[in-house]
Amino acid sequence: MLQHRHMEMENYSAVTESFLVGLSKYPELQFSLFTFCLILYMIILLGNSFLIIISILDSHLHTPMYFFLGNLSFLDICYTSSSIPPMIIIFMSERKSISFVGCALQMVVSLGLGSTECVLLAVMAYDRYVAICNPLRYPIIMNRMLYVHMAVWSWTIGCLNSSVQTVLTMVLPFCGNNVIDHLTCELLALLKLICTDTTVNVLIVTIASIIFLVIPLLLIFISYVFILHTILRLNSTEGRKKAFSTCSAHLAVVILFYGSALFMYMKPKSKDTKTSDEIIWLSYGVVTPMLNPIIYSLRNKEVKEAICKSLARQFHSWKI
Repeated sequence: MLQHRHMEMENYSAVTESFLVGLSKYPELQFSLFTFCLILYMIILLGNSFLIIISILDSHLHTPMYFFLGNLSFLDICYTSSSIPPMIIIFMSERKSISFVGCALQMVVSLGLGSTECVLLAVMAYDRYVAICNPLRYPIIMNRMLYVHMAVWSWTIGCLNSSVQTVLTMVLPFCGNNVIDHLTCELLALLKLICTDTTVNVLIVTIASIIFLVIPLLLIFISYVFILHTILRLNSTEGRKKAFSTCSAHLAVVILFYGSALFMYMKPKSKDTKTSDEIIWLSYGVVTPMLNPIIYSLRNKEVKEAICKSLARQFHSWKI
């Protein structure tokens, strides 16, 4: 038994790279997936960068809501940049490999940013709750010190969760099995390769899922119950429209992100299928970051006005 364990550890220490074979059983789709992800990645970079620039340049957008939105856009750029470029390279490569260190870095970054987004969306819901339910006290409650600290703690908690889970996963023996049946070095896919008891890891993943998925979603739900109650009591039709406009964009992002993440991390083991996991990952890992700036731009009057002003200034400068 000891000799067998020693051989396992030797195999583990010899692993220097992993092979990502997600959706490789569909070779006819590789070029289509490459093109699809490349186009979406360009939209993500352009859309989120434009949203960040607009929120910085336009003084009317120097509010907590757009500060959090800027954080969300920056997060989406970093999140997709850690996973999509390696993935699209692998789609067109015959040797679908990634270094062991690269795999660990990809997991710590993507898991950290995903956890941060969960907290950040809950913080944004609280911001909307205060803005709509306590409008007169909003500037006092959501002062600069508070909203900056809320953003910093969102990033800190998310990165801490990621660091702990990555270390606890990567120190375990993989027994030489370095074929990851997924599109990226995703935590749940890696846990399937470990040959020792992963009860502690699974328990930590479950606790983290409750902390970063269930609790924030519950807080968002409670916030929107109060928000809806306040909106329905408004006498002004214009006020109702404005409130629904600002909240519907955030709610759409919440449904897209949490819907995919909950299905991925909280579904029963009996429903575990590799292909569905990869498709769901494409949903919250690629499609949602692409839709975020589009949703906030189309559903938000202030952003549309800021874009129109920016385009008008640019046109005026060209005319001169």
